[in-house]
Amino acid sequence: MRVAVVGLGDIAVKAYLPVLAADPRLTPVLVTRDPDVRDRLGRAHRTHTHADVGAAVAAGLDAAFVTAATEAHVPLVSQLLEARVPVHVDKPLSGTYEGAAQLVDLAVRLGVSLAVGFNRRHAPAYAETAGWPERDVVIMHKHRTGPAGDPRQVVFDDFVHVLDTLRFLVTPEPDAVDVSARTSAGLLHRVLVTLRQGDRVGIGVMDRSSGTTREVLEVLAPGRRRRVVDLVDVVDHEGGAEMSRPADGWAPIAEQRGFAGLCHAFLEAVRAGRLLDASDALQTHSLCERVVRSVGVHDA
Repeated sequence: MRVAVVGLGDIAVKAYLPVLAADPRLTPVLVTRDPDVRDRLGRAHRTHTHADVGAAVAAGLDAAFVTAATEAHVPLVSQLLEARVPVHVDKPLSGTYEGAAQLVDLAVRLGVSLAVGFNRRHAPAYAETAGWPERDVVIMHKHRTGPAGDPRQVVFDDFVHVLDTLRFLVTPEPDAVDVSARTSAGLLHRVLVTLRQGDRVGIGVMDRSSGTTREVLEVLAPGRRRRVVDLVDVVDHEGGAEMSRPADGWAPIAEQRGFAGLCHAFLEAVRAGRLLDASDALQTHSLCERVVRSVGVHDA
């Protein structure tokens, strides 16, 4: 399979390329406008490179991973879908719900696979928790040391992981959504969202000014509790006993953080000719849009 990686920034180099380059069944095709990056990574991976998507499509592609900047997603993904190339997009599909809906509608109309890279759904510690028969309360913290930012950019590019994980572990269609935020001069410093479905509750929070970069997931269920730090360090409480499972130092980071799983799932679907639909991912984008609008109300 000839598989394009479109956009060769940090996420492509650290998360996607190591997985794709390790699969002997694949020929990675690297696409970037930057000639220096194209030359360096092309030589490092001993593979084909192109300056634009059109040239890569003309040379032949079986699938593509789009890891470019969010603002470039709609035109790049549209071009690939129109060429009938199955596409996996590193979150989000777009920085607006409207842009994301446009891509999902195009993929459905053309009958081409479209998938979104929410890696936490494939991270082993999170995926195991999704298998619990009951999850009464889910609390997820994802904090950054970076400065406060534009609310839309913060929510769609970063807090989207929190919202999608709550939809994954609590409920895909909450009965109620509450949003609290702290903004200043149009910048988002903190956002907290509560989702409810019946007695089940999910709480997600991100703070951009607390001076820490940390992700913590806490899940409470009858008779058991799990805490996961930075996706890999797990502490389970069950039957009065505490069991710690630190990260496996030998396991590849891409595997521990779910990137290997999402790449393999997408590529196996392509190989099997199974159509992937991004409609569920679109609901996460809808929730992002709802949060952005609520934050705007708080800032008024």
